[in-house]
Amino acid sequence: MKKLTILIALFILGLGWAAVGQNADLSGDVTISKSRLLDQITGGWAGQAIGCTYGVPTEFCFQSTFIPDYQPLSWSQDSLPWFFENEPGRYDDIYMDLSFVEVLEKEGLDAPTGAFAERFANAGYMLWHANQMARYNILNGIAPPQSGHWLSNPHADDIDFQIEADFAGLMSPGMPNAAALICDRVGHIMNYGDGYYGGVYVAAMYSLAFIESDVQRLVEKALRMIPPESLYAQTIRTVIEGHRENPRDWKETWFKVQKKWGEDIGCPEGVFSPFNIDAKINSAWVVLGLLYGDGDFGKTINISARAGDDSDCNPATAGGVLGTMLGYEKIPDSWKQGLAAVESLDFKYTTISLAEVYDLSFKHALEMVGRNGGVVDGETVRIKIQPPKAVPLEVGFEGHYPKERRPLDVRLNDTAREAEFSFEGIGFAVNGEALKSSEDGPDVDFQAEMTIDREPAVMSTLPTADRTRKPTLFWRYRLKPGQHRVLFKILNPSPDAEIHLADVVIYGASTSSK
Repeated sequence: MKKLTILIALFILGLGWAAVGQNADLSGDVTISKSRLLDQITGGWAGQAIGCTYGVPTEFCFQSTFIPDYQPLSWSQDSLPWFFENEPGRYDDIYMDLSFVEVLEKEGLDAPTGAFAERFANAGYMLWHANQMARYNILNGIAPPQSGHWLSNPHADDIDFQIEADFAGLMSPGMPNAAALICDRVGHIMNYGDGYYGGVYVAAMYSLAFIESDVQRLVEKALRMIPPESLYAQTIRTVIEGHRENPRDWKETWFKVQKKWGEDIGCPEGVFSPFNIDAKINSAWVVLGLLYGDGDFGKTINISARAGDDSDCNPATAGGVLGTMLGYEKIPDSWKQGLAAVESLDFKYTTISLAEVYDLSFKHALEMVGRNGGVVDGETVRIKIQPPKAVPLEVGFEGHYPKERRPLDVRLNDTAREAEFSFEGIGFAVNGEALKSSEDGPDVDFQAEMTIDREPAVMSTLPTADRTRKPTLFWRYRLKPGQHRVLFKILNPSPDAEIHLADVVIYGASTSSK
């Protein structure tokens, strides 16, 4: 009799799970077992680690192009152990997430933005693009959300928060709006607009993957979180429409997306260049893999990797989302080979392993369920499902259109302390770096000033140290249309270092200036 009762209960739970998977309105409650919830959280983290490892060898090797079919992408039982041991720094997709998980565990689920920002800015790991610009801003007195705003961060539309938002969705099963509230506290540290939306959308996909059994419905429902008029939402819709029109040929849809959305406006390194770290194009490759992978784990991460550009982050995200939907047990064993050997190893720059974060996210998820109207009762979890609600509209680089990328190749040092250039437009961003004279030489914190059209000078600290460097040296947006003269000056020249002004991206006020 006892066995019969258990079987009936499991049958009812199964019906509830199936019904939620078909529920287009995303309303009401769903009850699942604790073991199933943990399995899905475990599948999310494991899928992310597998996808990242699979794509690492080709990261940004195929810029604005896809990886041809005849080029093999290898996978074996040695792949995960080898990269964990020899290139642990390649797992920025995960150890960045873990920084924020650590804050939640230490400070509680109400941890303020300042706690996340402090942990992020002072961590020992290397950062790039929007992340590094945000770190620089925070260390130099520009706090969130301004640290991620496009007027203070030329990389605001970059991919950074997209690859760091997994934790917010994994701790918010069936509750995408709760995940978005966490995203607001963390994502505006380093991003704004489309860059911020990348993280919100990814977190929403993870959140909804707990209660949705169809990939196509998943990507469409998650998109309700993003303002439809945003370029980010339009980009993802292009992928969805391409798949609907031609569900068998992912390359045809890839070409449509690249043609319409492949031009980078923000990142000064990506403008007029095949290099594209823009959030919306890389999110498109995540969705491309999910849709054309059609629920097959290997096919999904393979397509997201072969779509090119950030070809480790994108399959990591796609693998994490699908791993959440499938659960750890249903990820094929061929893709989990080598995983057991690394699950107990702490990620570089953290004291957390995969095995530990499985449990931490499970713990946080149970707390989030209770906070949001659900109930944890014995071995079952009743989740109050949240219909996705769009976050506010944010538009970065509004009215700015790249019109020129001009070489400068100017070196400021103890013999050449000043440089200038003139341009016509409404904005500019100068690429370059502060460099030591030798690898073993002392680091220098240059003090430099920038003067535009005889306005009061703006002071900047330009460190040569990698961890604290300023990734884009100088910029200004929203200038009055017309001619402008910009002057740079070093105030503390050093014989041990110099500032290299490589080139400048110039922005006009209309597309006709391109």
